[in-house]
Amino acid sequence: MKKISTLILACSTSLIFAQTISESRIKDIVTTLAADNMKGRKVGTPENEKAAEYIAEQFKKNKLDYCYGKSYLVPFHYNDEMYFNVCAIKKGKTDKIIAFGAHFDHIGERTTGEDKIYNGADDNASGTSAVIALSDYYKDRKDDYSYMFLGFNAEEIGLVGSDNLSNNAEFKKYLPNIKALFNFEMIGTTSEFGANKMFMTGDNVSDLKDILNQNAVGDFKIAGDPYLDQGLFYRSDNVGFVKKDVVAHSFSTVDMNHQNHYHKVNDDISVIDFKNLTDLVNSFAKTLDKTLQKDFNPKYNDKLEK
Repeated sequence: MKKISTLILACSTSLIFAQTISESRIKDIVTTLAADNMKGRKVGTPENEKAAEYIAEQFKKNKLDYCYGKSYLVPFHYNDEMYFNVCAIKKGKTDKIIAFGAHFDHIGERTTGEDKIYNGADDNASGTSAVIALSDYYKDRKDDYSYMFLGFNAEEIGLVGSDNLSNNAEFKKYLPNIKALFNFEMIGTTSEFGANKMFMTGDNVSDLKDILNQNAVGDFKIAGDPYLDQGLFYRSDNVGFVKKDVVAHSFSTVDMNHQNHYHKVNDDISVIDFKNLTDLVNSFAKTLDKTLQKDFNPKYNDKLEK
């Protein structure tokens, strides 16, 4: 009986690790969000709201629960205007939460030039594709952990959406239970560290990178922050949650010293390495699966500034 039980456990574990997200799925998400008809997804435009609705539609297809209320669309107000974040949760057996986030807004259009649209394929349709794809990956799971999927709006005008959500009275009930928040920011290119590698901002302030790398599958690896002097850890959507004592980091592949597409009209699907992006999302998911088989309790150290 013991041998049979062990075999069943081994098979179920291998099945978990065998799940894959297809390149065609990743490409479809990025292509949809970065299409010309999305007109750069600038906050306050109909296209930005259309992007939010698209993300919500993917969560609905995956039969995820609302974070609260009666919609995946979570309204917030800024300068007397109403915008939407997107939030969904796959409930597990316990209240422990792993959260995945990415901002989906971009900077819209310019008035001159032959190409007027800032498509924002890498910034940040790529990160958003990871969040949606991970919701695909976890949709049928019955794990101890609950999985939360977040689409942040209004990042480009000052991290407004994520800050609002982290301070939202109804959302705040989740904060003590979030064991870690993974924020994906521009992961569509191959990093300076090589294929299937991404870096974690602010790796000097917590042990999260080391925990993940101890469980990394294949050639996947989380590199340290090569831009510590630029303070990227404090300049992305993770920071609102950092202020609430959630271990929250951003993950990226962009080579800031050599890239030529950040906030430019050439940030379209031609800059995306879809194979590498797909490999990254799958490797991250399998690494996280392996990590969560053990006690998972990442912590900040005394280098954190809030």
